[in-house]
Amino acid sequence: MSNQHSVSATERRILRRAEVEAKTGFKRAHIYNLMQQGRFPKALRLGVRAVGWDSAEVDHWITERLKERA
Repeated sequence: MSNQHSVSATERRILRRAEVEAKTGFKRAHIYNLMQQGRFPKALRLGVRAVGWDSAEVDHWITERLKERA
């Protein structure tokens, strides 16, 4: 049985705030401040009281920050 989709090493998914905090090392207030400044990926509305972030966008943001360091 062949797989129609090639799955990358990191599967694209929705990250909840706790996961974004763990990946970036930033707390909620700092993440939201960066979003307001256009310096962090925007959250996606998942429900009335729930938001999440595209894991690919967050991973790309982290990669770009690491490139700046080099």
